[in-house]
Amino acid sequence: MPRFSIIVPSHGVAGRLSQALDSVLAQSFGDFELIPVCDAPDCSAAHAVAARTERDSRVVPVHSPPAAGLSGARNTGMRAATGTYLLFLDGDDVLVPGALAALDARLAETGDVDVLYFAHERAPWWEGEPTEPATPVLDGAPDGAFPPDRAPQLTGVRLPAWSAAHRRAFLTEHELHFPDGHFTDVGFGGLVAAGAARMAVLHDIVVRHQVRRQGNRLNLPGEHHGELLDQAELLLTHTATAELSEPRRSALFEQLFAAVLKTATHPRRLPPRHRRAFFRRASALYQRHRPAGFRPPGGSLGAQHRLLAAGTYPAFRALRGATRAAARAIGALPRPRGLRTRLLYRRQLRRPLDANLAVYCAYWGRGYACNPAAIHAKARELAPHLRSVFLVEADQAHTVPDGVDHAVIGSRRYWEVLARAKYLVNNANFAEGVVKRPGSVHLQTQHGTPLKTMGVDQSTYPVVAAATGSFTRLLGRVDRWDYNISANSHSTRTWERAFPGSYEHLEYGYPRNDVYYTATAGDVARIRRDLGVPEGATAVLYAPTHRDHRTGFDTGGLDLEAFCAAAGEDVVVLLRAHYFYDRGTGRDTGRIIDVTARRSAEEVCLAADALVTDYSSIMFDYANLDRPIVVYADDWDVYRETRGVCFDLMAAPPGPVAHTPEELARIFRDGSYADAGSAALRAAFRERFCEFDDGRAAERVVRRVLLGEPPEALPPVIPLAERVPAPAATLVRS
Repeated sequence: MPRFSIIVPSHGVAGRLSQALDSVLAQSFGDFELIPVCDAPDCSAAHAVAARTERDSRVVPVHSPPAAGLSGARNTGMRAATGTYLLFLDGDDVLVPGALAALDARLAETGDVDVLYFAHERAPWWEGEPTEPATPVLDGAPDGAFPPDRAPQLTGVRLPAWSAAHRRAFLTEHELHFPDGHFTDVGFGGLVAAGAARMAVLHDIVVRHQVRRQGNRLNLPGEHHGELLDQAELLLTHTATAELSEPRRSALFEQLFAAVLKTATHPRRLPPRHRRAFFRRASALYQRHRPAGFRPPGGSLGAQHRLLAAGTYPAFRALRGATRAAARAIGALPRPRGLRTRLLYRRQLRRPLDANLAVYCAYWGRGYACNPAAIHAKARELAPHLRSVFLVEADQAHTVPDGVDHAVIGSRRYWEVLARAKYLVNNANFAEGVVKRPGSVHLQTQHGTPLKTMGVDQSTYPVVAAATGSFTRLLGRVDRWDYNISANSHSTRTWERAFPGSYEHLEYGYPRNDVYYTATAGDVARIRRDLGVPEGATAVLYAPTHRDHRTGFDTGGLDLEAFCAAAGEDVVVLLRAHYFYDRGTGRDTGRIIDVTARRSAEEVCLAADALVTDYSSIMFDYANLDRPIVVYADDWDVYRETRGVCFDLMAAPPGPVAHTPEELARIFRDGSYADAGSAALRAAFRERFCEFDDGRAAERVVRRVLLGEPPEALPPVIPLAERVPAPAATLVRS
């Protein structure tokens, strides 16, 4: 049997799970089995686990129903484990280098123990010094193996499950498992410590806990905090009949009620309507289980103990209120510029939310486009009771389709609707001064699958970091999000890391991509006529991305007219610049059609028979059409170093890769852009990045966000093999 079994539940840690798994597989000590527990309701974790299963036989994944939660996932992993000792990692924990070797060496010194506690490190998600919260608990423990009475402070309550190695035979003999519900570490840790006969301590750091910006989910407000009392009652009832010494019983009692009182006095954890009931139940537990001779601590905490023992909630509430008032930090209200505008906005903020008002914006007001436009259109169909207002810059107001209500950014009506709307939908971010009101719903739709680094991941790239501005302000805007749309599991993992926040991921697909499955051959023909594509021509869309290290738009070293001449007499180029350059080149010839000003990128894609791009996210959207894609990567190394990327596109491209204009022309001239090899690359790319796009993304978003339907009532994602994309105008055979 292996020396260690490492159990790693996956739910809720899509962005970091790979790091956790890799930290185990990279250990110098190799006598272990790694048991990822796939308990997520999405596909994100499965991808990370599958990649490692293929290359390492020590990875033994198991499955647990999402409804079973963290405790169920860990218990499933325990049942599958065969190792002598069990370790538990959360998906955002990593084993430090040499961790397993250090554990094995320590166990060789101590001999078999029921539980080996070890130090761990809490690493700040952004800046600051790491802390070692376990160290004060472990200090003072005897050297070598020892009976629990020699270290009464080791109750198991103050240490997470991932800060100890547990002997599997001991857990099996005592039938120990993780209790159901929240705060399961408290119950499990206490039961382990109460039943252990031999303990040991390793003062070295074994686990690095990567603190999330949004903090521990257990600390979020909600009714689940009442389950802390369930765990406390479980432990106190169990130890009432166990043969624990008075010092151990007192230490357990004090540590449990330190956690209980921290929750009871916290200004936001418990909903107001639950605070009195929580106090009364805690008081009853305190009175029933208080050890004989227990002496409360001093200071404010001691006062709280005495009030809890007496059951006097009014006095406790008064003390809590005074403490809260002293600790409250009053931040300045974000404000728009201009005194009159500021006063108008504040006045509107005092009015009730309009439950039937939805506000949309795309690309910082560049017009009616992208995911917000697709959601807006579907909302008019499925939620006609909602009034919708699209926000646009003044010079784009004339582009808004007839029948779409709009407001000019910066106008009086703009601030009025932003203050009153219940629903705010954007593919970028609303202005700095927009306040997130209680009861409002902010939906971030994003505007592309990320290849380049995004959000705080950009911080290590000086050129783009300087252009991004304050990351603190960026994260303040992220804190307004309630929902964030994802088109694939790769995006979900990237958003979680790049935009850390407490929002909910909606893995529904991109609404703007629905048209790739709903458009007809007639629609494609009409769009090509509107764009001026000659009958029978092969239309190649050339859509390069923005370069942070350049100013202005150009096609680099690619001469498009020369490309047309070399690629074939029937080839025309649809030139679309990045949306930062709304006007493109303004150059149309017989074989080059500048479509940059065309409002809908989706229509341009429908018109194209093939795509040539460098590193633009348009490739991920276009892949839904299952038409040829060629990557023109003449400066990949420069782009990768200056902008940063999430994955190596050269290792997994959606089609052939050209590095020079000559190579690009040859790929089209000899037909290899559409041969079997190109199709195979595209198929793998679609499998990875077209995961949730199936033509019904907008419907799922509207039903979930605007109509409040539960996730289980939404249309399921159609399997990729069963989807039928819009046909190309020119038949290209692979």
